[in-house]
Amino acid sequence: MSTHVEQKPISVSVFNREGAEVGKIDVDPAEFGGVINRQLLHDVVVMYLANQRAGTHSTLRRGEVAGSTKKLFRQKGTGNARVGNRRTNKRRGGGTAKGPKPRDYEYHLPKKAVRAATRMAILSRFLDQEVVLLDELRLPEIGTKQVVELLRALNLDGTSCLIGIAESEVDEDRTVYLSARNIQGVAVYPASQFNAYEVLRPKRLVLTRAALEELRQKKATRRAAQPAAAQA
Repeated sequence: MSTHVEQKPISVSVFNREGAEVGKIDVDPAEFGGVINRQLLHDVVVMYLANQRAGTHSTLRRGEVAGSTKKLFRQKGTGNARVGNRRTNKRRGGGTAKGPKPRDYEYHLPKKAVRAATRMAILSRFLDQEVVLLDELRLPEIGTKQVVELLRALNLDGTSCLIGIAESEVDEDRTVYLSARNIQGVAVYPASQFNAYEVLRPKRLVLTRAALEELRQKKATRRAAQPAAAQA
């Protein structure tokens, strides 16, 4: 089921690292597709969860458990109910009937559908007022305390969140990532690596200005490429 979003700019406040509001940014829903398809979001999230499964579960069938295949006692004349061998799934210590065996759960949806779901997930966060915009996020050194203080200033302490940064904000030392990885419920991703599951899983989405612009340019670049491909 698709829901067409009202094409009205969404106003989002921008904060600095001290938690003070330093401006506002208008986000056009059309920049992220302008449509939310709940069924597609569900399908893509299920795909990501399935692909994370190890699939190493295994049970022993009746042909794999230890024990004789001899009939326990004769069919008639004992007064007991008829039985087979001790490996049957009806007896304690017997095999499992139709139990799971190791298998691969991995599958993939079309790339266009997965990309569309990512845009829908981001748009749904904006519509639900669950996006926090940061002016910038650069840390002088690796330190968990800095990120904890930042989240506290944004009233996000104890709240699960995804922090999205631009490629230009990723330094060689991975300062932001290493500073936040020890905080429960907090994840750091470059905006270019977002997917629908990671965007929808936490309660809040924290983006820097640069990360938001990167997401916008990504959509604009894809739009510009479509007419060129059609003409070719």
